[in-house]
Amino acid sequence: MNLIFRATAVGLALATSGFIYAKASVPLPVVQQASGIPTLAPVLKKITPAVVGISIKGRAPDGNTQQRKSRDAKPAAVDQQTRAAGSGVVIDARQGLVITNNHVIDRAEEITVQLADGRELAAKLVGGDPDTDIAVIKVPAENLTAIPIGNSDQIEVGDFVLAIGNPFLIGQTVTSGIVSGLNRTNVGIEQYENFIQTDAAIYPGNSGGALVNLRGDLIGINTAFVGATNANPGMAFAIPINMARVVTDRIVETGDVRRGKLGITFEDPTPALVREFKFAAAPTTPIIVKVDPGSPADLAGVKAGDVVTDRAGTPVRDTSQLRSRLGLFWVGDTAELTVVRNGRAAVIRATITDPSRAKATK
Repeated sequence: MNLIFRATAVGLALATSGFIYAKASVPLPVVQQASGIPTLAPVLKKITPAVVGISIKGRAPDGNTQQRKSRDAKPAAVDQQTRAAGSGVVIDARQGLVITNNHVIDRAEEITVQLADGRELAAKLVGGDPDTDIAVIKVPAENLTAIPIGNSDQIEVGDFVLAIGNPFLIGQTVTSGIVSGLNRTNVGIEQYENFIQTDAAIYPGNSGGALVNLRGDLIGINTAFVGATNANPGMAFAIPINMARVVTDRIVETGDVRRGKLGITFEDPTPALVREFKFAAAPTTPIIVKVDPGSPADLAGVKAGDVVTDRAGTPVRDTSQLRSRLGLFWVGDTAELTVVRNGRAAVIRATITDPSRAKATK
């Protein structure tokens, strides 16, 4: 039975629960030679100061929350306070902004950031988004190092990557591997998913840490692992940095994330839907099966039976991918969809608003 774990260490008990050993079966290319020995040390020396440890003090989860998250992390002791540990990445040294996973700082009353040089800084929550599991915290901007931001849209399966974090509360740790898969949307961890899959080992406490390429560019935020055993570290997942930046920019700008509803229900093609909407040939992309009356989609002219092929010029693969992309629209944004109706393509634009003030333009 495969288990899904958020890579957050809860309490000091995890540090004594045993380690999961990863097999370094993937040879890394030579990045730089020091004294004739291949090494990644020069790259890591530049970027590891930007990866921090995070500890919190906060309220213990209630029974319902604990049951819901039982697949995500080992339960904390049931008391008035709980301590948890995770990781974070400095993305703006001048403002002291650190990105992490929302579940790392969930219910936090006190947040402390541990820098690689040993300093501990009190942090304040800027905002978080549980649906994508992204949060931003802020520390005093004193002699901080920010990590270079990469472009996760340019990575490919087979690219070498490094995962950096603070597993098991033992200190900063680096693991290596490759990109094993892209656009993982059916893991079942977040409301909106588009994960990078990697075989670089991610352990409890790595949540919110950095996934970087061999140039040291941040390409993902480490989030969870699946199916780990004592003999196999399982599969690890990271949120692509391009997706994380959309959420981060919104949090920094407004302090919260407000999503509106486009007002459509869509499904992947099935024989029953093909018959219901009388398609001459079975579509390969999501079919809109319902449009809410008075919604932005309705006012924009979207109809049940429309087949969504593109979102803002980017091809749509399936319902999971479309749902994740629509999840990055905020109130006031304009959603642009290309749909096929009666064999003809049309571009429809709808302005995302609060339900009571829905507007749309074609």
